[in-house]
Amino acid sequence: MKQKRIHILLILSLLSTALFATGKQETIDAPDMVKGPILVASKIDTEGALLGNIIRLVLENGGFEVVDKISFGPTDVVRRAIISGEIDIYPDYTGNGAFFFNQSDSELWKDRQKGFEQVKKLDFETNKLVWLTPAPANNTWAICVRQDLAESEGLKSLEDLAAYVNRGGELKLAGSEEFASRPDSLPAFEKAYGFKLENKQLLILAGGNTSQTEQAAARKTEGVNAAMAYGTDGQLAALGLVVLEDSLGVQPVYEPAPIIRSEVYIKYPEIENLLKNVFESLDLVTLQTLNSSIAVEGRNAADVAEEYLKENGFID
Repeated sequence: MKQKRIHILLILSLLSTALFATGKQETIDAPDMVKGPILVASKIDTEGALLGNIIRLVLENGGFEVVDKISFGPTDVVRRAIISGEIDIYPDYTGNGAFFFNQSDSELWKDRQKGFEQVKKLDFETNKLVWLTPAPANNTWAICVRQDLAESEGLKSLEDLAAYVNRGGELKLAGSEEFASRPDSLPAFEKAYGFKLENKQLLILAGGNTSQTEQAAARKTEGVNAAMAYGTDGQLAALGLVVLEDSLGVQPVYEPAPIIRSEVYIKYPEIENLLKNVFESLDLVTLQTLNSSIAVEGRNAADVAEEYLKENGFID
């Protein structure tokens, strides 16, 4: 009986060795090693494409299967998509929390750290979304004008612009529907500085890409001599445009940060560390330079993102 048990144990041992030798054990474990798929999206502007591709490339380098949904749509479309689970992660801006949660009148959003902590808290409580480490660059809404107009009329600030408009100066501004209608953007500037642009003084362009609005001002498209801009835009100087100072500090701080669904974050917490150092490296000058490569030089956003990540050792 004892000898029979020894034979059985010997057979089991040989079978186990055979499984490892033929790779059967690896085949059994392989499905557990697959990470993803992660649906990566972005807004449709230049910086959205840049940051979306940065997230995509970092995750792919980290061993994740990624579904590319970059340049998915404007803010409201992308927000609905992540809340509904149609996408998993995308870059947005901390100051948008004031708009998302109807707190545009709160001064809290003008403090970078307090604004980040507030949107992180509210978005998790309300939508189970997790805000990861933001980049130290304020990509706030701004208004720029043609340099020749700025010089001839002495326009340096939005107070100067308001005085120019109110005395009947010719102004036509190119912007997105979002910029023209959101209470925390153009309407907030108008309210704070005491001016009002009529419909005929606006050229509304689809989407939120400032390269289009700024090109319209540079080319005087349909009489445009001013445009919606962002603080990290890299093409302003090249296009002969001047950003007017927001001397009253109307705008919140808009630092870009990845937002991820909590379900995905809990499953893959390593995503936070994969993206942390990358976003911390994206200061104002860096983003302006990268955006300029896309908007001015005409390079592909994915190529610019990949080159930056490789040159700085973030991906292989």
